[in-house]
Amino acid sequence: MAIDEKALQSVIDKDAIRDLVLLYSRAIDRQDIDLLKDLYTEDATDSHGDSFDGSAGDYCKFIAGSFPYMPYSGHHVCNHLIAVDGDEASGEVYALAYHLIPTREGGKEEDFMAVRYIDNYRRCADGKWRFSRRVVTYDFKLRRPFDGGGTLGQGASDPSYAVCTQRLFQRGARA
Repeated sequence: MAIDEKALQSVIDKDAIRDLVLLYSRAIDRQDIDLLKDLYTEDATDSHGDSFDGSAGDYCKFIAGSFPYMPYSGHHVCNHLIAVDGDEASGEVYALAYHLIPTREGGKEEDFMAVRYIDNYRRCADGKWRFSRRVVTYDFKLRRPFDGGGTLGQGASDPSYAVCTQRLFQRGARA
């Protein structure tokens, strides 16, 4: 049986795009702004519903400003459908996003959402896939007081950096 080069390249591209989406979750949840910046094309836009709409560069600044106020963030990717057409691709990602955020009264509340990321991707000159456009829809939102516990750990002290020593798991832009 002959290898279909186009089909093989499509599988390789889809796997790289899935890594891109997972790296987005890791960048947000581990508060790694340098990684986040590396995931977008220079001309990319990001529309996060009613919280942000603009350039990816401004989105990265917006997110970096929110990090001190989010003791926990967890993005859990579910379904991911991808269509590749050469160096361009589109995708729809279903995800569950969970955050702890401060209340005006000084407490914490759970911010839980079922979201869909509607994405355009582009293969860049360095061969890496990046987001060229990201649109977030909120299919479901729930906020309620938080009285739980846990390590709520994230950021540079996360144990994954010591346990998973391959470059993929290290802080900063992709190598």
